[in-house]
Amino acid sequence: MEQHSSQAELAALQAQIAACRACVAAGDLTAANAVAGARGPADAWLMLIGQAPGRLSVERGIPFGGPGGVVLDRWLTRAGFPPNYLRTGVYLTALTRCFPGKATAGKGDRAPSPAEIARCRPWLAAEFAIIDPRVVLLVGGLAIRAFLGPLPLDQCVGEVFARDGRIWLPLPHPSGVSRWLNAPPHQALVDRALAELSALREAHLHGNGSDPAIDSGLPATASAASGDS
Repeated sequence: MEQHSSQAELAALQAQIAACRACVAAGDLTAANAVAGARGPADAWLMLIGQAPGRLSVERGIPFGGPGGVVLDRWLTRAGFPPNYLRTGVYLTALTRCFPGKATAGKGDRAPSPAEIARCRPWLAAEFAIIDPRVVLLVGGLAIRAFLGPLPLDQCVGEVFARDGRIWLPLPHPSGVSRWLNAPPHQALVDRALAELSALREAHLHGNGSDPAIDSGLPATASAASGDS
């Protein structure tokens, strides 16, 4: 019953987010295009916070709907999660909910302003209150700074942070526009971060006996072994 109640709360919250026009009224956006819904289960133990929806996310109506979402799911698979766990087991959210538009210079999307992030922060706080995740993946420098402070990627990726009763794991942005991932030392840091995530996955399974989203993607023998602890 509690699960149904939480899912209903999430649906109501997403409807409010979709109706928000605060950044249009403030002149920061010409049109609101919040990506709401299809974000993950209300009982997710793992939350992933990005920067803002991209164009493909808006067109497809799902968070991380572009190539970055493919990379993220691949990273989760490398950490031992079944394929498509990004869509079935993780609660997906972001600092802001509308596509900010393309950057005026260079490639990629415009980074949302501090004012836009502040306007969306109550939505994120409401999601935390409903989901209450044990582990939070912070994807990209903007999300990392919002929760952990101004840490360079090469000083925080591969590290685990315990704050406010949660575990926080920073990851770089998976966008192909980012050159940070091209350097072998940085790829090694991502490997270390995924090893930490794999350990957190094991700890979750050992503490809970099973995870339906994980079990459904594993062979019967592997699923049984995961629940034996």
